[in-house]
Order: sequence, then C-alpha cells, then structure tokens
Amino acid sequence: MTLSKLLEGQTAIVTGSSRGIGKAIAISLAMEGAEVVINYSSSLENANKVVSEINSFGGKAYPLQADISNENSVNELIKTVLDKNNKIDVLVNNAGITKDGLLMRMKTDDWQKVLDLNLSGVFYCTRAVSRQMLKQKKGRIINITSVVGLMGNPGQANYSAAKAGVVGLTQSAAKEFASRGITVNAVAPGFISTDMTKDLNSEAILAAIPLGRLGEPEDVAGAVRFLAAEPSAAYITGQTIQVDGGMVMS
Repeated sequence: MTLSKLLEGQTAIVTGSSRGIGKAIAISLAMEGAEVVINYSSSLENANKVVSEINSFGGKAYPLQADISNENSVNELIKTVLDKNNKIDVLVNNAGITKDGLLMRMKTDDWQKVLDLNLSGVFYCTRAVSRQMLKQKKGRIINITSVVGLMGNPGQANYSAAKAGVVGLTQSAAKEFASRGITVNAVAPGFISTDMTKDLNSEAILAAIPLGRLGEPEDVAGAVRFLAAEPSAAYITGQTIQVDGGMVMS
C-alpha cells in the first residue's frame, strides 16, 4: 500500500470502523492522506488493529469510543476530535446493526434499537459536525444506507425503514448545506461479504445479482473515497450511489 494525496491534511471520522465495511473505508481514506478517527462501540482491540494496519503504510489514525445511538456520546466524540484536530473535513456515517424478524413478530425493542443506531445516529453525527463544517464552508458527509432501504426486504422492516430514512435525511441535509460548500451523499451497498451476510443463502442472492458475485468491502470504500475527494465529486450532492452489482436498477 502506498499513500496518495487526495485527502492530504484532512480529518475524517468513520463511525463503526473497527471491522467490515467501515474498516475498509477507514483504510481507503487513510491511504489518500487523511487522518482517520476509528470510531468503535465496544472493541478497542479491533479498533487498534485497524490503526496498526493504517500506521503500517505510513497513514494516520487513532481510535475513539462512542455509542452512536446516544446523543451525548456523539457530541462528546465530535468535541474530542475538534479539540485534537481543530477541524473535521469528512464524516462517514457507517455504524449500523441488524435485528431481523418478521414484522408481525418483531419486538418493539428490536425495532427501536435499529432505528436508534441506523437512523438517529446518522442525524446525531450530522448535526454535531454541521456547525464546524458550516464555519469552515467546506465538508463532505457520506451516509452508508442500503439497497434494502430502496426496495425493502422481508424480515427487515426495521432495517429497511431506517435505511430508507437515511436516504431522505441525506437529501434534506444536502439542500440545507449546499450553499456553504458542504456536500451530503449516500452510498447504498448491496450484498457485501461481511460478518452480517456470512449466514445468508448465497445461491439465491447471487441469482439476483447481474454481476454474479457478492461485493467486497473495498467496493463500497471506493465509492466513499470518490465522494470524499476533491475535486472529483465537488458537483455531486443529495445522491445515492448504489454499489450492488446491478441488483437494484432504477
């Protein structure tokens, strides 16, 4: 791995970046020269492994714990980053969970926990960085949604609703912040090879994907890197880019 310069000197926060898609995004941004905040919920060990991997190719990163579903925890996270770095250039709202079940049997607690992290967490983080980005007159906010938020999925009413909400939140924020040089976009992964998808029926899934394979975390990271970089994505805002092998075409 070699460092590039697209994000040289910038500060990026990637929520939920101690593993999976978030980890790939963090490494990708660090490779472009950004100092990356590795946010984690519970495993400092995993977060430190990501930091070590980034340090190994000369990149910069440090871990910060925060429960993204908690407003006060998010505010403290952003305050800590600003105290250390004095700015935030890129925010990637990636943290998420699933608690699947058929709607008629879904526990209220399982509905609420998914909404709290996957949707409210995006709102908390976006609101918390907005004041600084508005002051800077510059910023990139990238929200990780899902194709499930565009098409629905049996057994994932909570996850689908949250991810659909992220698309609407992305568009509203994009319109509010555009005049101050801040872009807000979303990336909608399809089925990506992670711990979340390892137990799914891959044969049935592959039949629905024109490219005939599951995606890799690096496929999603590439789209995020493009949206974060200057000047490649400077004229793109309010959009949802699908990284799904052609599964959902609209």
